[in-house]
Amino acid sequence: MRRIGLCCVMFSLLSLSSRGEAVSEAAERLRVVATLSTFADLAETIGGEHVEASSIASPKFNPHFIEPKPSDVLKVKRADLFVHAGLDLELWRWPLVDAAGNREVMPGAAHELDLSRGIELLEVPTRPLSRLEGDIHLYGNPHYWLQPENAKTMAQAIAEKLSALDPAHAGDYRKSLDAFLARLQEKIPAWRARLAPYQGWELVGDHRAWPYLMAFLGLTIEQHLEPKPGVPPTPKHVAFLERYIVERRVPAIVRAAYFPTQTPEAVAKRAGAKAVLLCQNVRELPACSDYVAMLDYNVNQLTQALSP
Repeated sequence: MRRIGLCCVMFSLLSLSSRGEAVSEAAERLRVVATLSTFADLAETIGGEHVEASSIASPKFNPHFIEPKPSDVLKVKRADLFVHAGLDLELWRWPLVDAAGNREVMPGAAHELDLSRGIELLEVPTRPLSRLEGDIHLYGNPHYWLQPENAKTMAQAIAEKLSALDPAHAGDYRKSLDAFLARLQEKIPAWRARLAPYQGWELVGDHRAWPYLMAFLGLTIEQHLEPKPGVPPTPKHVAFLERYIVERRVPAIVRAAYFPTQTPEAVAKRAGAKAVLLCQNVRELPACSDYVAMLDYNVNQLTQALSP
């Protein structure tokens, strides 16, 4: 019995020791906290085994209107790197950082990364704006990550920041970056080729979330289900859109998963168009498991919707 007891004690000690080593190894990884799941995915892609990435906003909800939880405050408090979209997309991000009290990830600090730097922004206002125009973005459209060319800039920024914080693994970050850029370089011509037959075709959108994707693929969106950004569709606007779609022969309405399905489905049916569900962020749908998979899915959806 004493021999059995000693064996149990030794097994427990060995288990604790191995768990301790695992905890130690996990603690050595950089804790990256991103506002959006797409940014967390890019951090995982570039950081590999050297990072532990998580996101605040669920990809199934509108990223403009997120209410961080106490667990999110704790995440940011412990973060080695805080990654965000910059501009005025996540108005909740700085109150979250303030609540966390982590000075290292405050604006301009060494452990904070604004991915909008170096991005050529679309829809930058050229005149004074009023709240009567809806939720207009003061610095330009912030949904820039849906343009794969911009993903190159974002990935480069992440690799540089990770290398600065963890120079011992800079070589690994460079290899992961090169592999990701090579993958994009291979996919970008193929994505554009899929939509080449439909250059200049017009769609209707839900929210002003798609200009970067449309510009990349050679499509356009002039009208949205929201009469003004952030304003729900009104019966008058819905009637206008139905006439517009018929008159302009618009083939499809695109929406994100978080946008209510009833209006786009009803408008599309009455106007003889198709309702297309696209992914705005990684993991918004099971098919959008990473950045490249998200673009694959969106391109496939649009190709099917525009095909005769």
